[in-house]
Amino acid sequence: MPKVMGIDSSTQSCKVIVVDADTGAILQSGRASHPEGTEVAPSAWWDAVQEAAAQVDLSDVVAGAVAGQQHGMVCLDADGEVVRDALLWNDTRSADAAKDLIAEFGKGDAAAGAQWWAEAVGSVPVASYTVTKLRWVADHEPDNVARIAAVALPHDYLTWKLLGTGRLEDLVTDRSDASGTGYFDPVSNQYRRDILAAALRIDPAAAEQIVLPRVADPGAVVGRGHLAGAAFDLGAGMGDNAGSALGMGLVPGDMVVSIGTSGVVCGVSDVPAHDPTGLVSGFADATGRYLPLACTLNGARVLDATARTLGADHGELSDLALSAQPGADGLVFVPYMEGERTPNLPDATGSLHGLTLTSMTRENLARSAVEGIVCSLVDALDCLVATGAEVGRVLLTGGAAASPAVQSVAPRLFPVAVAMPAAGEYVALGAARQAAWATSGQAEAPTWELSVTELPSDGRDPEVVERYRSVRPWS
Repeated sequence: MPKVMGIDSSTQSCKVIVVDADTGAILQSGRASHPEGTEVAPSAWWDAVQEAAAQVDLSDVVAGAVAGQQHGMVCLDADGEVVRDALLWNDTRSADAAKDLIAEFGKGDAAAGAQWWAEAVGSVPVASYTVTKLRWVADHEPDNVARIAAVALPHDYLTWKLLGTGRLEDLVTDRSDASGTGYFDPVSNQYRRDILAAALRIDPAAAEQIVLPRVADPGAVVGRGHLAGAAFDLGAGMGDNAGSALGMGLVPGDMVVSIGTSGVVCGVSDVPAHDPTGLVSGFADATGRYLPLACTLNGARVLDATARTLGADHGELSDLALSAQPGADGLVFVPYMEGERTPNLPDATGSLHGLTLTSMTRENLARSAVEGIVCSLVDALDCLVATGAEVGRVLLTGGAAASPAVQSVAPRLFPVAVAMPAAGEYVALGAARQAAWATSGQAEAPTWELSVTELPSDGRDPEVVERYRSVRPWS
């Protein structure tokens, strides 16, 4: 049986899996940690790839690909050396740069600027995007700007290291990751070098000289990769969200709702998103379609805080929530504990509403926390629908999705059927599936079975969502 390799280079770690190319079954896996922090030397990612690869046998692997954390800024000089440590997606020092870029392209009008960005590249800048980090470097490290000969993303850098040529012109990426930079239009599939020039505060002619990774077609072989003594066909790779979507085999109508540290709602769409509110990012997927995405800041840690308050562990918290009635006797928990991104309220705080002698019980507090998180993700799903995304079912994933209370509440609050995929390394599987696609020469990616469990629902509670929306601080 042919074997392929998938690499998931996330914020926290690197995973390398060897997969049966015909079935998608994971045969072997290796893992290595990444350094903590929001500013990391890219060489640490390459070290982790090699450490994880040493734990598996790549001798008969025929193809491989990398899926990586999105948005991270990797600047290289003319010799291919890293100019400065990479700024990662979760480095928020560029928040003011995002505001400045929006205002500049709106000629001082933030609303007009947001509309311009949404039409130009499908997304309105936030601190996580690469373009804002380049502006931060321009404003705080102008000497480094003069050294930049190429700009890449984390997965681009690792793909380039696997190619091993050391030539900047061999940098390569895909639409999904490029669409998260802020200077690539996923509809025309063209870089916007005028935006790059503005971000770096350089002349447009100088921006033309900076190497940006070639954007490969979905399913293309971009060269021969080399790792742990093995050689194999190399796919273009992708951003991590697109990797997860490809790993699950999403089709239009599938919407992933992931509840981890944060919440993510995304789905494959035939229609590009252009949301001037900035709530929906108009990303591309790894198949030639689009991957509109909305992110919330408040996920599993809200349940952590509620459990601490109640002196309970997570199992007890779930039991308490399940023992309360839907709607928690009118108690509503707005879970903006760390500010919020959807909606864009960075200074917001969480709040409780409907406190009465009847509603203020341990059971109702637990239930309202779970309902609040799910309601915030129902809101995020509605934002995607407003941009034209099709929704047929929700696929519930992430660490908090293991909670029986979350599994019970979600089908009652989402307006469509909810299912849970089997636990799996879907980002790495997406990379492996692209590798299998690339080496097959076929027009479409291979079909791998996705095992899902339909979550039962004994009724829906739209009034819970409406009560939540009546008190949350946006309309």
